[in-house]
Amino acid sequence: MRTGHSHYRPGHDGYVSPFTEFMDHFLEDHPEVVEDQRRGWYRFWDHKADFDEMLKERQDSVPIKGYDYF
Repeated sequence: MRTGHSHYRPGHDGYVSPFTEFMDHFLEDHPEVVEDQRRGWYRFWDHKADFDEMLKERQDSVPIKGYDYF
């Protein structure tokens, strides 16, 4: 366990929460977690978009009717 943390980091208005401090040290000690996060990001977000297919889906969709409250 680490002790004697100062809870201060330049550029963050001075205060660093204990959780942020823990995560900083955890990620520093476990760099494989950062790489795993990066792979997950690429898998779910950084994929090629087929804009023609997206346009076709938009044109083929049926408009959703709003709720009638009265």
